[in-house]
Amino acid sequence: MKFIKEIPNTYCKASLYAWNNKFIIKFEAGMYEQTYKVNEYDVSGEDEIEEMLGDSFMEKVMKRFKEMSEDFDLILDSVD
Repeated sequence: MKFIKEIPNTYCKASLYAWNNKFIIKFEAGMYEQTYKVNEYDVSGEDEIEEMLGDSFMEKVMKRFKEMSEDFDLILDSVD
């Protein structure tokens, strides 16, 4: 997997990679991460991917991180 660049935003760490004719967008927040794969033939390039990642989408990514944390906290509490 080839690292292309960091995608600047105010929400979380976002990185762009290329692998097997796909762009891989990786979001990281704390100990959680989300990965999205986009066929490189479905977009015109890196710039289009950055345009796709607007505030509305990023807010949904952050909501998922919150849900992931809540779900994991529940299973940790059930172990006690």
